[in-house]
Amino acid sequence: MTRFPISRRATLALASLAMLLPVPGHAQATYPNKAIHIVVPFAPGGSTDVLARRLGDKLAAAWGQPVVVDNRPGAGGALGADFVAKSAPDGYTLLAGVTGSNAIAQALYPKLPYDVIKDFAPLTMMVSAPLVLAVNPDVQAKTPAEFLALAKSKPDALSFGSAGNGTSMHLTGEMYKQVTGVSMVHVPYRGSAAMLTDLMGGQIQVTFGDVLVLMPQIQAGKVRALAVTSKTRHPLLPDVPTLDETGLKGFEALSWQGLFAPAGTPPEIVEKLSAEVNKAMQSPDIKDYFAAQGFIIQGSTPEAFKAFVASEVQKWTPIVKNSGAQVN
Repeated sequence: MTRFPISRRATLALASLAMLLPVPGHAQATYPNKAIHIVVPFAPGGSTDVLARRLGDKLAAAWGQPVVVDNRPGAGGALGADFVAKSAPDGYTLLAGVTGSNAIAQALYPKLPYDVIKDFAPLTMMVSAPLVLAVNPDVQAKTPAEFLALAKSKPDALSFGSAGNGTSMHLTGEMYKQVTGVSMVHVPYRGSAAMLTDLMGGQIQVTFGDVLVLMPQIQAGKVRALAVTSKTRHPLLPDVPTLDETGLKGFEALSWQGLFAPAGTPPEIVEKLSAEVNKAMQSPDIKDYFAAQGFIIQGSTPEAFKAFVASEVQKWTPIVKNSGAQVN
């Protein structure tokens, strides 16, 4: 067999060609090299939307790539979450998920098209906020203990309002009922505004409401705050005790928001996203803005957030099932 010598020029050409060929993991190492989309599963203007846009600005500045916020509202956040669950696991489509879409939905929707545990790679928990147990000022209770005694003495005499069936407000009320054994009538509204109007007017007596929604009326004396549902007191309501410290040990119900990627996203991209998002959440402008809105800035590793989401699913599933709440 005749052997043909390879010239030095040909050798250099082959070496140059080899350098141009794709190397496994090379695309991941250069992440991100195109626009990132953050899906917000709600309409523009809400807290999740604002958080995603402010976060997007920080990521775009840090990485030099556009960050696009994509609003996909519907089904309490489930439509947007499903879109991300079925997206390519490459780090370019993310979900600004919340308690409802990524924990409660698993039990609330009989035909949920995604699995809140299996179909996502949790990146980090961004913010959280407790709810506030609040009553109309005419209710004869000024402490959590007095309210509990009143509710026990008059089964079904008290009505608690929420922003709708299956919301965190509704299910926190159901958690309270199940933990304490009291019987109250749930009255769902289409949003917090109508609920708050009826609470102040006395048509309903109780709510487990958002801090930001209730705060102006609490300060004006039109609504009385009895307790918060976190395990620590809220900075905007330092004199209002937690339900945990007033006898309901372990009681905790949080409204939280976190960032998720589709399951199967490479670990190095997950870690890079988590680190940069945590850094952004600690920037003074984001911290100050959301603190004023009643949110607690969080931040966590992917592993810690994954464990937290699993614990939330485990907590809310029996509450949903025992309450009979269901959304088709």
